[in-house]
Amino acid sequence: METKSLILLEQFCSQLNAEPAFIFALQEYELVEIIEIEATQYLPEEQLSEVEKMLRLHYDLNINLEGIDAIASLLKQISSLQQELLAVKNKLSLYEAV
Repeated sequence: METKSLILLEQFCSQLNAEPAFIFALQEYELVEIIEIEATQYLPEEQLSEVEKMLRLHYDLNINLEGIDAIASLLKQISSLQQELLAVKNKLSLYEAV
């Protein structure tokens, strides 16, 4: 994996005033993926927005890790259902046009 698409975990945490231990706890709940290259930890760039959301949930709203895990699961389900609904609407529009 190229390091261009990776963000240094230490730098990410310092810019957002987040504890690295919290990010490692998110990894234990399998909510984020931490990539280690030569004893240095990185976050994939595509996960940054999700990690930032989880940080806001924890630090701003005082939601614990179990709550964040439940919220993340529900948001994934909502996204999946929205995609499914869009597919059904597209199929329905084909039949309405006939």
